Amino acid sequence: MKKSTWIWIAVIAVVAILFFWVKNSYNSMVRMDENVQKAWSQVENVYQRRMDLIPNLVATVKGYASHESSTLEAVINARAKATQTMIDPTNLTEEQIAAFQSAQSELSAAVGRLLVSVEQYPDLKANQNFLELQAQIEGTENRITVERNKFNESAQQYNTMIRKFPDNIIASLFGFEKKGYFKSQEGAATAPKVSFE
Repeated sequence: MKKSTWIWIAVIAVVAILFFWVKNSYNSMVRMDENVQKAWSQVENVYQRRMDLIPNLVATVKGYASHESSTLEAVINARAKATQTMIDPTNLTEEQIAAFQSAQSELSAAVGRLLVSVEQYPDLKANQNFLELQAQIEGTENRITVERNKFNESAQQYNTMIRKFPDNIIASLFGFEKKGYFKSQEGAATAPKVSFE
């Protein structure tokens, strides 16, 4: 064979290798991005479950604890705010996740205050509907923790891939950007002060 034929074979081989490398890297990034979006959908799903339970909880408490109208109103307002905080799953930035988490934390705090105020109503604490709703909300809070952890894991895998060399070249060429994480709320590392005075 002529020397020019070998050169063309070498050029074609290099182009084919580059093509398959780019194709495989790109497809892996797409798959991981889809996994992050799927994990985010599960996070939203469990938060939605909690939001769906709250009106039943409020209605149950309202029947027994008419004196807690401001607490009930705070729960309703926090729920409304949480339902309005939506995030585009294709653009999960740290700031957007923090805003979502803040709205959800306000709702968690309002529900927590409501459940504490219920301690004053023995009839309500004995009501089977209330007990079932309380157990469902507690279970949902556990599901939220699990799904947030799964989301963070899939975001970490994706972020690692798009930052590794040489995949970072493909990521920048095709616009794959870093995903945000759920983080602890401010003050979460500080233990609450307990006093038995």
